Amino acid sequence: MPNICIEEKVHKMRLKSHKFKGVYTDGKKLFTKSIAPKERPFEERIIKSDGDIYRQWDARKSKLAAAILKGVKETGIKPGQTVLYLGASHGYTPSFVSDIVGEKGFVFALDFAPRVVRDLVFVCEKRSNICPIMADANNPDSYAFQISEADHIYQDIAQKNQSEIFLKNVAMYLKKGGLAMIAVKSRSIDVSKKPKAVFDQVRRELEKEMEILDFRVLDPYEKDHCVFVCRKD
Repeated sequence: MPNICIEEKVHKMRLKSHKFKGVYTDGKKLFTKSIAPKERPFEERIIKSDGDIYRQWDARKSKLAAAILKGVKETGIKPGQTVLYLGASHGYTPSFVSDIVGEKGFVFALDFAPRVVRDLVFVCEKRSNICPIMADANNPDSYAFQISEADHIYQDIAQKNQSEIFLKNVAMYLKKGGLAMIAVKSRSIDVSKKPKAVFDQVRRELEKEMEILDFRVLDPYEKDHCVFVCRKD
């Protein structure tokens, strides 16, 4: 994955703080202040505001960004936190979570596919607060020696047992009272059912073990997707 020099690609714009700490906006689009200001691994648009470098966060490439633009009341991801990110893929959204938690926070970015973890490693090499882990989130015991207890868990895994994977990791790694988010892809759970029916099924599964604080359907950014924001009792 190329790291592109940003010297000739910086745009100047006045940004303001979003209601979520660590996130910024121009009134329509989302941005984060880069902790690796010389890097542009995803060819994202770069903004310079008040002397700092900000990266544009595309909601069509990130379910977390989509949830924010859809008005989610809380994400639970804040500066200084430790985040366990399940389903990190090539590292696009984890890199923005890295910006949000900042130098005093940390992100454990986990995926099981060697090809995408290779790209993820390149992203993490330029960021001191994110660690790539190649492991199967179905088996949380297998990476217990690599991570610590987390303030927040974020999951974006397109598997049939998405909620089961989420709850196992929450039980093992999330601090009591901590918040967690799961991005649900309905077609990966049951392509024969309407998305609403799948979302209702996932809600019932989550409610058995967690308090659901918010729910958002992600159309039009992500078709047939939703997110749940939950709290561990």
